[in-house]
Order: sequence, then structure tokens, then C-alpha cells
Amino acid sequence: MSDGPSQTRPRQGRTRPETGLPRRQMFGAVAAAGLAAALPPSAATAAPSTRLQTEEFRLPWSEPGIDIYVRNKHPAGTDRFAGDRILLFVHGSTYPASTAFDLPLGGMSAMDYFAGQGFDVYLVDLPGYGQSGRPAPMSAPAADNPPFMRTPDAAKVVGQVVDFILKRRNVDKIDLMGWSWGTSTMGLYTSTHNDRVNRLVLYAPQWLARTPALMAGGSGPLGAYRSVSRDSAKARWLTGVPEDKQADLIPPGWFDQWADATFATDPVGARQSPPVLRAPNGTVADKDAYWAAGKPLYDPGDIRVPVLLIHAEWDADLPSYQAQEYFTTLTHAPYKRFIELGEGTHTVMMEKNRMQFLHAVAAFLTEADPQALN
Repeated sequence: MSDGPSQTRPRQGRTRPETGLPRRQMFGAVAAAGLAAALPPSAATAAPSTRLQTEEFRLPWSEPGIDIYVRNKHPAGTDRFAGDRILLFVHGSTYPASTAFDLPLGGMSAMDYFAGQGFDVYLVDLPGYGQSGRPAPMSAPAADNPPFMRTPDAAKVVGQVVDFILKRRNVDKIDLMGWSWGTSTMGLYTSTHNDRVNRLVLYAPQWLARTPALMAGGSGPLGAYRSVSRDSAKARWLTGVPEDKQADLIPPGWFDQWADATFATDPVGARQSPPVLRAPNGTVADKDAYWAAGKPLYDPGDIRVPVLLIHAEWDADLPSYQAQEYFTTLTHAPYKRFIELGEGTHTVMMEKNRMQFLHAVAAFLTEADPQALN
């Protein structure tokens, strides 16, 4: 499948309702002075120091008429980046990248942060998620079709986006970052494409499960997709958090900001009562067939690039033991690191300790000589 300019379609200028920011060629929204004035002192010190430019692309997918949404942010006026300053992010099982990685919490998104550090940053919403097209099975009752968007399918989409970025920026390799199920997507891709990956960040890595999963497909045969309510999303987010810590884990307004943006990406689900978000069930099928059955979907020992595992202590979706055991399987990484953050959940990137998360990832990606002796 080609990803040349004739098939890569940047979207034209419109306003995206989930963030209120312009869709195309957005400048100046995170200029240091303006952003610092809008943020509390603790956040303002981490604000990007450069003006950012946003571009959006739609790549063709294997199903005619269904496209893959890709967003890019980078320092304005710059179009040449070294491969070790280019980062691609992919989301997890249920929620898209566009409303998590680029959600301007307190005026700054995670994507803004990395772009402000000089990175050329990309995110991708897989087909069936977020701003990407909805494949045909999502136009029928879930029970009418089998699960779709399995992990190998997701890794193939990532490969298409990586190839697009490599060609666009004329580089040989880039950094990759996956969250939750996205760690399996990025891990699988890297295990077979080490030559295209510089460094790999796995945020809340998925591995063999010894405890029941919070994400389930419901009773009966597994259909093409599942539906998630806003209330169930909040309950899942807070699972495992001590009661006396729940009130201040998510800063005021942040959950509603995320939920409003995320559920708005599924207009069909939004028309239901109560409104729901629909998500492909390929990831659930893989969980049942592999991770919950004690069978790895791929071999992390085939990953031969530097790896950071980053996790939070109250993650009930993919508990700490999975990250710890995954770490031991990275037998051929040139170097590897495991960071466990305190007082955070599966969604620590959007919680009170998110700057600890962002600082740790940026430090890993920007180290000039991590194996220096002094």
C-alpha cells in the first residue's frame, strides 16, 4: 500500500470540537509566555519554549473509504529532524490517541510537551478509533461480525505510519511509544523491524496475566466491538486507588475534559441512551487467546533496541507484576530501564503526577550517552 503524497491527504482548516484548536497549521497556541500565564506555577515551568505547528494527515487503509488519522506537532518553522528526535505514539485497547496524548490539560498536552522539547511528534488513531474511519463491521450490530483490529493488524498500521514518517523526514529510524495494548502493537512491530526503531517506550506494558482483566468482552460470543459508558470509564480509571487518594488523583475538570473529547469521537455511540463509546474487540480476542492463556503473542527477546518500561503503582488494568516480568524477557535490548511511578494509575499520563511521567520519558529519549561510565 503506497503512502506517497498523492494518497496522503492533509485535512483542511476546520475547528476540532474536542480541543477547540485549529485543525491545520496551528501556530502559537503553546508559546511560552502565553502558556505560562495560563498555567499554575508548577506546570508553567514545564511549558514548551517554542511555538508549535500542527499538521494532520489521512492515510489510506486496506478497506476502501476507511482512512488512518495521523497528527503531527513540531516546533514551528522546522521541517528537518534527526531520527532520534522523531516520536510516534499509539493508543491502547479502548480510547484513541488523539484525545489522550494531545489533550491540553491545564493548557498543555503530552504531545505539546514533547514537541516543546524539540521533538517532531506524531500520534495515530487506529481504524475504528478516534478520528480514523470506522470499518464496515461498526455499521452493523456487534454480534453480526467477529472481532477486528487484532494486534498484528494494528502493528501493520503502525508500520504504514512509520514508513510514511521515514519518507517524509528522510530518516532511517524513529522513536516509538505505546500505551497499554499499544505496547503490544509497538513491541510486536519492533520485534520484526528493529532497523526502523531508535528507542522504544512501553507505557503500562501488556504481558501474561495471572489476575482477571478489567477489560472484558461480556457474556456470550465475542462480537466485532464493545460499548463503554462514561460511568464505567470513570470506575475503571479509579479501580485500585485507595479511597482516601481518589479525590485528588485527577485534577478538577480533567476527567470531564477527557470524557467529553473522547466520547465525541463516536457520533453513533453518542446518539445512544445513555451515550457510549464503541471500541473494536480485536484486542479482547487477543487477550483471551494469548495473554490470559499464558501464551505470548510475540517474543520480546527479539527486540534489539533500547527500551523504557514506565508504569504506575495503582495500575489495575495491567498490574506491576506484568511490567516486572516483561522486563526480564528483554534479553537482547542494548540497555533497558523500568520506572515505577507512585500514586498513579493506568492513566497516569492524565493525572496529578503526569509531569513525573513526561520528564521520565523525555529523559530516556534525550540521553546522549546512557552507558557512559562517568
